[in-house]
Amino acid sequence: MRGRTPMKVAVGVAAIALFAAGCSQATTTPPADDAGGELRIYASEPAFLVPTAADDDPAIQVIRQLYRGLVTYNSNTGAAENDLAEAITSTDNIHWTIKIKSGHTFTNGEAVDSDSFIRAWNYVAYGPNAQNNAFFVSRIKGIEKMSSTDPDGDGPLKAPDPESKELEGLKKVDASTFTVELNAPFSGFPATIGYSGFFPVAAACLADFTKCNENPIGNGPYKIEGSWQHDIGVTLVRNDGWKGQKGKADKLSYKIFADVNAGYAAFQAGELDVMYTIPSPKYKEAKAQYGEALYERPSNTYTYLGFPLWDSRFQNKKLRQAFSQAIDRQAIIDAVFDGRFSVAQGVVSPNFDGYRAGVCKFCKLDVTAAKAALAEAGGFTGKLTLWANAGAGHDAWLQAVGDQLKKNLGIDYELKINLQFPEYLAALGSKGVDGVFRLGWGPDYPVIETYLAPLYGTAGSSNNSAYTNPAFDELIKKGDGAPSPQAGIQFYQQAEDIIVEDLPILPMWFGKVTAVYGTKVGKFVYNPISGVMYNELTVKK
Repeated sequence: MRGRTPMKVAVGVAAIALFAAGCSQATTTPPADDAGGELRIYASEPAFLVPTAADDDPAIQVIRQLYRGLVTYNSNTGAAENDLAEAITSTDNIHWTIKIKSGHTFTNGEAVDSDSFIRAWNYVAYGPNAQNNAFFVSRIKGIEKMSSTDPDGDGPLKAPDPESKELEGLKKVDASTFTVELNAPFSGFPATIGYSGFFPVAAACLADFTKCNENPIGNGPYKIEGSWQHDIGVTLVRNDGWKGQKGKADKLSYKIFADVNAGYAAFQAGELDVMYTIPSPKYKEAKAQYGEALYERPSNTYTYLGFPLWDSRFQNKKLRQAFSQAIDRQAIIDAVFDGRFSVAQGVVSPNFDGYRAGVCKFCKLDVTAAKAALAEAGGFTGKLTLWANAGAGHDAWLQAVGDQLKKNLGIDYELKINLQFPEYLAALGSKGVDGVFRLGWGPDYPVIETYLAPLYGTAGSSNNSAYTNPAFDELIKKGDGAPSPQAGIQFYQQAEDIIVEDLPILPMWFGKVTAVYGTKVGKFVYNPISGVMYNELTVKK
C-alpha cells in the first residue's frame, strides 16, 4: 500500500517462516541527534480509539501508536514480522500456537499476556458488543455461537442472548502462550493478526468501554495525554514503559480538521509538520513549493463507487456494468488529479502478488456497450444520488462522474456530500444511503485476500454494498485452505473474476501516496501496509 519504492508484496512459505524464528525487538533510546520534540500531524475525526471497534483510517493512524499487537509489517518491504509474538507456529494451518514476549504492560500496569489477547478477541466476536472488527475473528472456531438472530429484524423484540461469550477456538496454555483453532485452514492467518483489530485490550478498558474510548489504555510506544478532544485533536506522548524501540518524537499532536483544504492551509502557515494527504488541486503548487519534502509513490489504496444492493434499482448487474462502461476514468484522472493516478484494472493492487492487468473488462469506456447494457437492464428510474463524505475533496471528481453518466446514459443526478466521515460510515452501516457511494480501500495485511473477503464476502466487515455470492465465498475458502498464501492466489484470482463481472462496486483508480512534511521533520518513514510511521519520524534540533 505504501513505501518508498514500488515493490511486490510477496507472502509465501518464506514469509510465514519468519514467525517461527521470531525477530528481535531491542529496547533502545533514540540517539541524541534525533530524539525529542513535537510533531503536529494533520488528522480527521476518528470513529473510535479502541482497537476492537476502530476500522477507519483516521482511527487506525492513532491506534497504531497507542497499541501494539503480535505482528508488525516491515517498513521497507511490508512483510509480516513478529512484534509482541515470540513465535507463531502451526503444522496444519488450523491449530496455531502463539507464544508472547514477556515483560510488556499496558499503561495502567496490567500485563500484556495471553488473557489480554483472548479477552479482546472474545469481546470483538460477541455479537451484542457490536464491534466493527468482528469479521476479522470470524475464522476462529465457535464464532457461530457468539451471535444470535433478531426474531423480528428492526421490530420491538430483542435478539436472544448468544449461546456463548467465549470463542471455543481460543485456549490459554499459560500466561505467555495461547492456542487458536480455526474453523478451516488459513495459511495467511499469521499475517492477518498484524491488523489493529487483533491488538490486545486491557481488562479495565473493557470494564468501561466508553471511558477507555475517550482515554485509551494502550500498550504501544505512545500514550494519550489528557483525553480525546473530539473534532479538535488527540495528543500522544512517549510511553517510557514501552519495551520496544522508543518513539523518536516526545509528542505526537494529531490536529483534527473537518476539511482537507483547511488542513493544508494550516500546514502552509506552519501550524502542522506532517500531512499524509494533500488536496488534489494543490498538488502542482505543493510540488513546486516543497520539492523533496513532498513524498510520493504509487499506493496500494484504491477508490471505488459502491452500489446499495438493498435498493432494487441497482440489483441488475447489467445496470452496474452499464454505469461502469459509461465512465471515462482516465479523463477524470487527467482533469482532476493531473494524471497522477492509474485506472483500476481490477480490485487488487498492482503492487501485490496475484495482480493481473486488464482483468476488469467493464472498466473501460464503451458508451455503445453501456447503452445496450442499460437497455437490457430495463433502464434506470428516478434521479441518481452520488454520495461521498464531506471535507475530503471528493466534490470535483464525483461531479465529473455524474456528468458522464448524464451525458452517456441520460441519467440525471445530484450530489450528497454533507456528512463527516464518522457520520457517513454510520449512514452506510444503517443502509441510510440511497445511491452510489464513494469509499476507498487499502490492505490491512500483506495477503491478496485482504482486497476480497472483507469487501465482498457475505459476512465481510466492509461489505457496504450488502453483496452476497456463494461461489465467491467458496473460492475464498479454497484460497484460505491452500498450503500457503502463494498457493492460494489462483483461487483468490477466480474470486476477483466474479467481482469484476458482478460489479457490486465500480473500481475507479489506484492512487498515489502524496504526503508533505515541514522543515522540522528530519527523517520521514512510510510503511507499505501501515502508512506513515509517526513513531519513526525524527524531529530536527
